[in-house]
Amino acid sequence: MRKMTILGTGFAMATRCFNTCFFLELEDGSFFLTDAGGGNGILRQLEQTDFRWEDCHHMFVTHGHTDHVLGAIWVIRKIADQMNKGKYDGVFHIYCHDVVRDMLLAMTRMTLKKKDFAHVGQDILLHELKDGECADLPQFRLTAFDIRSTKAKQFGYLLEFDDGTRFTCLGDEPFNERNRPYAENADWLLAEAFCRYEDREIFHPYEKNHSTVREASELAEQLGVKNLVLYHTEDRHLAARKREYTNEARQYYHGTVYVPDDLESIAF
Repeated sequence: MRKMTILGTGFAMATRCFNTCFFLELEDGSFFLTDAGGGNGILRQLEQTDFRWEDCHHMFVTHGHTDHVLGAIWVIRKIADQMNKGKYDGVFHIYCHDVVRDMLLAMTRMTLKKKDFAHVGQDILLHELKDGECADLPQFRLTAFDIRSTKAKQFGYLLEFDDGTRFTCLGDEPFNERNRPYAENADWLLAEAFCRYEDREIFHPYEKNHSTVREASELAEQLGVKNLVLYHTEDRHLAARKREYTNEARQYYHGTVYVPDDLESIAF
């Protein structure tokens, strides 16, 4: 059985939950990490799960905003430290576009100890992917795609498993129709939903280039996806978020909807 653990569900400035990031635990016991939040809180989040550093050899970083990329520096530092202590075997691979690659190289060069930075390019490898480019990992084929952000360059991805399961991460901005081939008929679709539609005048999602629950749900219905995961939300309704977001989503989407809390796991 595969499992997805959502490490954080909040937007960039969230203080009541962690920034949006997650990992997959795969059938062979390995882990695949996506983004890492905005700081060393990623270490605390991972510590509260069944994540094992020694079994994580692949990571994807969607874009260079602070709430996604800065935690990746801490992941790299932790992996390098594990390598220095003889607790990590093999290579750690990070997949990203060129802008994120350059950011990670610059920041690790400036902030890591020499003995830690020595692993970057040696056994911590940054793989630049271009729009539509594939990478074959042990458990799935990854296809990266440009979400056509109007802000910072950002990639999402499609994972295709041997059993035919299609798992699509759309990033944290509204869907671009040019990416329909990567999301249509997906078994799992991970989409941002900044707030409820009725709260749009309070949280101003459109000004931030985000969607509401309604729009994310209408999209999932149009794309014919089976399971919809909503995250990257405002953080003022956490106690009622699961119930309220789910109720709104079910008005527009007839598949299975998940509105996870931080550290919640979902089998898939």
